[in-house]
Amino acid sequence: MKFLIIRFSSIGDIVLASPVFRCLKTQAQTAEIHFLTKQSFKAVTEANPYIDRFFYFDKDLGAVIDQLKLEDYDYVIDLHNNIRSNKVKRALKKQSFTINKLSIEKFLLTRLGINRMPPRHITQRSLDTVASFGVKDDGLGLDYFIPPSCRIKDNDIPTSHQAGYIALVIGASYFTKRLPQEKLQELCKLITHPIILLGGKEEKETGDAIAAADPVKIYNACGKFSLNESADLVRRSKLVISHDTGLQYIACAYRKPVLAIWGATSPKLAVEPYYGSKQMTGETLYENIIVPNLSCQPCSNYGTKKCPKGHFKCMRQQDMPLIAEMALRRIRG
Repeated sequence: MKFLIIRFSSIGDIVLASPVFRCLKTQAQTAEIHFLTKQSFKAVTEANPYIDRFFYFDKDLGAVIDQLKLEDYDYVIDLHNNIRSNKVKRALKKQSFTINKLSIEKFLLTRLGINRMPPRHITQRSLDTVASFGVKDDGLGLDYFIPPSCRIKDNDIPTSHQAGYIALVIGASYFTKRLPQEKLQELCKLITHPIILLGGKEEKETGDAIAAADPVKIYNACGKFSLNESADLVRRSKLVISHDTGLQYIACAYRKPVLAIWGATSPKLAVEPYYGSKQMTGETLYENIIVPNLSCQPCSNYGTKKCPKGHFKCMRQQDMPLIAEMALRRIRG
């Protein structure tokens, strides 16, 4: 059987969908899996051994569709369910299985504060799309594969951090998913353990300002490493503190303890850290950190450029001493 799986973005969403590739490949006999995503997210799956062939597009989706028509797929698995993925399905004219995005339920939750979300994680709903082929959740959680060339060497990070560190992910795609700089500075001051700041080039300036308070304890890696190299820094860490962003879910793939800090978005949207039933033995590997009793939270599926209410309480009222205490308790066992 020949499958085309579609998921255009984002880093986190592709990682959250990763059990579909593994479970379909290992459980459906003769499954050949092709994957269609955006060129900008090539690094997320380029080393995934469960994918037989990759297709990428930048702006010209039509040209990619022409290539896909030549493959004569048996089935299309749509894990994105948007205008572009529906265009692909119409063009290929093959039987398709599409994820339920729960758009109405998310609208009710984020706009009206009415929670009708079913208690089913997005990863499980992604796996539902291949249930017709006898595929079941194997309980092994998320996958992330780092190419050998992207592995971090000891001399890539300061000597002071080579014995162990906390990875603090300071970036996120939208403003309302990120702690303000002063809150991050407060958190780093309270944590008495080596810290590596992770983020993209756009976070470098903020990272520099945070690290300036204690450049020995705090190493700013923002913008210095590729996505896969940053993923390897996550893999090597003792603990990950993260906003709702891709590296949080990569941390789950490597079974790292996670402190997940939520602002505009929420675990109520069925996107909290995910490890799989066979990984969740003993103490829970993650904790969700949310300012309690905010009627306006969550206010968005993905985050926004500014707080709709103007007060940004979901991040400004986060308890930094509590988060620091939780972090230190985690690494001390």
